[in-house]
Amino acid sequence: MTQSAQQQARRQQRIEELCAASLRALTGHADLHYRGRRLYRGESRLPTLAPHLRIDPAQDDFADCRAAADGMALRLLHSDPALHRARRPEDPVERLVFELLEQLRVETRVPDDMPGMTDNLRHRFENWSRAFTRSGLTEGSIGLLLYTVAQMCWSRLQAKPVLEETEDTIEGTRASLVRELGTALYGLRRQRHDQAAYAEHALAIARIVATRVRAERAQAGDDEEDPADAASDAFALLLDLEDGEGDEDGVAAATTGHSKTFEDAALAYRVFTTRFDREVAAGSLVRRALLRENREKLDQATAEQAINLPRLARRLGSVLWEPRVDGRAFGEEEGRIDGRRLAQLVSSPTERRLFYRDQVKLGTDCAVSLLIDCSGSMKHHIMPVTMMAESLIRALEMIGASTELLGFTTGAWNGGRAYKAWMSGGRPRGPGRLNEVCHLVFKDADRSWRRARTDIAALLKPDLFREGIDGEAVDWACERLLARPENRRILIVISDGCPADSATNLANDPYYLDNHLKEVVARRGREGQVEVLGLGVGLDLSPFYRRCLATDMAQALDTHLFDEIVELIGGRHRR
Repeated sequence: MTQSAQQQARRQQRIEELCAASLRALTGHADLHYRGRRLYRGESRLPTLAPHLRIDPAQDDFADCRAAADGMALRLLHSDPALHRARRPEDPVERLVFELLEQLRVETRVPDDMPGMTDNLRHRFENWSRAFTRSGLTEGSIGLLLYTVAQMCWSRLQAKPVLEETEDTIEGTRASLVRELGTALYGLRRQRHDQAAYAEHALAIARIVATRVRAERAQAGDDEEDPADAASDAFALLLDLEDGEGDEDGVAAATTGHSKTFEDAALAYRVFTTRFDREVAAGSLVRRALLRENREKLDQATAEQAINLPRLARRLGSVLWEPRVDGRAFGEEEGRIDGRRLAQLVSSPTERRLFYRDQVKLGTDCAVSLLIDCSGSMKHHIMPVTMMAESLIRALEMIGASTELLGFTTGAWNGGRAYKAWMSGGRPRGPGRLNEVCHLVFKDADRSWRRARTDIAALLKPDLFREGIDGEAVDWACERLLARPENRRILIVISDGCPADSATNLANDPYYLDNHLKEVVARRGREGQVEVLGLGVGLDLSPFYRRCLATDMAQALDTHLFDEIVELIGGRHRR
């Protein structure tokens, strides 16, 4: 991952934050947000079912991204989902066209006092039309048919001419469609404010297009390819794709999916046995001589980075400091009356120093816990991760915040003793988690960094890194924070991948641990007692964490990186 890729990922996150803010303002739905490049309302993903709203923030300009947000806002405001589902056809090709036409309908409902939204949507549709033509998809008969229908319907609904650059390309196809589509096209424009009446005309157009697609495939004499697949490929219309998408030129997004085992158990997470689980002070697992050696390496590497801790502390203070009453100042000429001085008012009527005022100073009432994923892949990044974690801890202590440094791994590879117990017990179905959980405490909240600095060096011991069961670790870290007296509690999870335990995945399904992590983060978010943030090491963790940041630990720990972490703590990323 290059520096440009990291900058691209940050730009994408910023664009998604702005678009989500716009969506929330337009719709009034406070729970709209982007995760994994997809729009969510609460924990439910909202599909993008129109081709021109499918964007790539890394390549498309901000106007395109804003237009996609505007289009989704209009869909939420002016489309009845229940009515739409009831009228939506089953045939895949008909459904493709029907979804597009419903989106084009709501885009005619732009308020008169928002001309900028109209310009955004027109700009986006024209850009998509040009990209569709440049891709060569209009060279095929099915692609040209679908493109022509899209142009005709958009032109009719918006009362604007079709895209001038492609007018000659579609002229022949458009002329052949006019007689069949004429009545339905007229109905689209006339009934655009009535979703139910409009749907009848949209269905008529969808059926005509599907019939033509089937005829084109039959004429080509190729029955091996499903016409629905051909139409979908040609039109690039999303059918609620579930698989995660990475960015070949940027930061990959964590891949996740649905776990049938987890859902069949009514989202109840299972643990086969806790007999071999343990919570241990990490420093006790490493020889003292090796700890001192690792501490020296860590100190040398930190000195070379020349991290400006006072500046970092001030930046953290700007988002964590809160005004607190710290005593009272008496003998003031204004403020609240001091009852003890009323007698003085009688004896000296001209006396004005009869008041007191509360003295306010800035302070932190916050506990921050850093939870480091100690799975096998993380040991390649552990030196910069440790330096970053230590720098945050030291800066947080400088402003008076309590800090913890925790880690999570497993006691063995491939399930260990828990897996053997399951095997000897007859291998019951759906056993749940099958490994020995090992939770590590490198620094607890009651110890200062200076006293814990030697134990923190245990992070550099390679054989601590095995597999990762993230959901249980997040729950464990949250419970530790809830035992603290501070009013604000923040958990920052530092990880480079999805939850992974080979034995658990084999005995359940590949996304069992993923789904549990999502459930834990969502539950903690609803409770609101602990803020759970994700810090991805070369990975976009937004499929799991609403507030997250992708970082590149191959680069130096520069000021810009720490500024972005401060913004994450302050609530600017993926809110």
